[in-house]
Amino acid sequence: MLNAHYMALRVISARRAFSLLCKDDVDNNPVAEIVHVEDGKYVSYNFEDWAELSRFRREFEPAGHDWVRTVRFDIAVPRIIRVLTYNRIPKQQVKFNRRNIYARDRSLCQYCGKRFATADLSLDHVVPRSQGGDTTWENLVCCCLKCNVRKGGRTPEQANMKLISIPRKPARSPVISIKLSDARYHSWRQFLDHAYWDVELT
Repeated sequence: MLNAHYMALRVISARRAFSLLCKDDVDNNPVAEIVHVEDGKYVSYNFEDWAELSRFRREFEPAGHDWVRTVRFDIAVPRIIRVLTYNRIPKQQVKFNRRNIYARDRSLCQYCGKRFATADLSLDHVVPRSQGGDTTWENLVCCCLKCNVRKGGRTPEQANMKLISIPRKPARSPVISIKLSDARYHSWRQFLDHAYWDVELT
């Protein structure tokens, strides 16, 4: 979702997006519009025009969109909506949780560099708690079970192991970065590169 100045705000659900697109303000002006990429250009649509375009897309490009089925027709889920009545950028904090650490490290063991399913990963304190290590962004990394056992209660230097990257607190939600690798969400990249890198979120 973008604000009125085309600056990225947050990721919202399809239900919330359609709720905003169908709403008018007190002067009967639309609250939001759809921003869509066509031939490398950004084009704006209201809900009615988007529904009409969706009928065409459903027939000729069904695999290029996610769909919501209504009683009368199917409608493509928009990738980007712009809220016309909202100018501010909220201050956001990246949540310090297991999901975001796994996303930051892209499910790679930070010692052997191999990718694992989340069930086969654990979180490792780079400096063990038994040696005064804290539970922080800078001291927690993804670690496979084999490397975790090998490292034990030691620092990487003590265990003769090396981190493949230095753990840091992300400037923006690492889950969004993962979504950007999906071609379906490529249209977000320009807005996130300009907004999320330049705006202080912490």
